[in-house]
Amino acid sequence: QVQLVESGGGLVQPGGSLRLSCVASGSILSIPEMGWYRQAPGKQREYVAHGTSAGATSYADSVKGRFTVSRDNAKNTVYLQLNSLEPEDTAVYYCNALVISQIQEIGIMDYWGKGTLVTVSS
Repeated sequence: QVQLVESGGGLVQPGGSLRLSCVASGSILSIPEMGWYRQAPGKQREYVAHGTSAGATSYADSVKGRFTVSRDNAKNTVYLQLNSLEPEDTAVYYCNALVISQIQEIGIMDYWGKGTLVTVSS
């Protein structure tokens, strides 16, 4: 089994910054892709950004230029730097990881964290 634990959420004023972290633990051989989704109140979960183990990154158009995703492969950790935050960024941010298990029978699986709340308000 694999667990993803997010941290770093909180209340911030418009224009402010936060840094989210997500650590993966368990029977992990490698994590080809690891990133973030978010779900705002009353809305569907949406893609935010992700990074590959090779160093490539991808972003939703709504966060390009404001958010930065990075990874520490040795620590099985992904970060999301949120800058120039807007009230529309208020959401629960979920970590997502595509994990290749050390257990051959499990193979490759998709895992989710429980989320961390980011509230942007004055």
